[in-house]
Amino acid sequence: MRSVKLLVTLGLVAAAAAGCGDQRAPVGNRVHDVDTTGRARRVATAWEGSEAARVWRRGYYPLGDAVQLPDGAFHDDADKRAYATQNFELRALLPDPAKKQAKVRWRDGDSLTLPLASAREAYATLARGGNSGPALTVTAARLGEMTVLTSRGTATVPAWLFTVKGYDTPLKRVAVTPSEVPRSPIGAVPERTDELMPLVGLDTIARDGRTLTVRAEHGGCDDGPAIDVLETEGSVVFSASIRGTSDGPCTSESRVEKVTVKLRRPVDDRILLDAFTGGPFLPPGSPPEPHSDRSGAARGRPR
Repeated sequence: MRSVKLLVTLGLVAAAAAGCGDQRAPVGNRVHDVDTTGRARRVATAWEGSEAARVWRRGYYPLGDAVQLPDGAFHDDADKRAYATQNFELRALLPDPAKKQAKVRWRDGDSLTLPLASAREAYATLARGGNSGPALTVTAARLGEMTVLTSRGTATVPAWLFTVKGYDTPLKRVAVTPSEVPRSPIGAVPERTDELMPLVGLDTIARDGRTLTVRAEHGGCDDGPAIDVLETEGSVVFSASIRGTSDGPCTSESRVEKVTVKLRRPVDDRILLDAFTGGPFLPPGSPPEPHSDRSGAARGRPR
């Protein structure tokens, strides 16, 4: 097993060290007070060959945004503000789906049947504003499909297609809910420290499959977050920490920053894991915890 440790400051990507063994890309003279690499290895080992990993590889876990905007969005600042504030105006009857379930289909032929959300449920996730500012007007809705990057590669997913006044193509919103996250085979670290913090979530994965942007937390009196990465055959373990903390007086504010990380090879179907929690991390809004399914079975029915 080779490990690559990438230490990334805000807006900068440290080049991955090449070759065999435990090689890292150092930044400054930063020294860990805790063994983050050892923790990352324990997380990777716990997931390797586990029931949780088998459940994960059968489930539907989107790594991309659940919404795809119309072509050319947005025409002006008013439309941008309307979308940012989730301010929509409905001028259409939202149809009820003829079926209660639908399939997610992957390129390799696998599929998974999941409960289908109604158009009204999907619209409600978009239109949470209700303020007096500018609004986007929805004039029609129909059931269709969209493609989404998932933990198993690109998938074709049922989606509600909302016609937005002034745009030639629809706004698409995924119409199925992600599978329940399996219970991790390893527990979380008891307490967060500057040397190891939980990640806020995944932001984006670039088309090359190697460039990831993650969201990490830090305070108002430090040099920002840093990310260490351990790559294995079956997983990529991310360890978030804080650089350059001050011992003097400091405000208690919390900030979230985007940090870009370059992997040695594409993610493919490897599980993205958080060293602090010991579990997978996904885009914000995805199910963060296992729900009622204690047996480890993925929600949905594989074909």
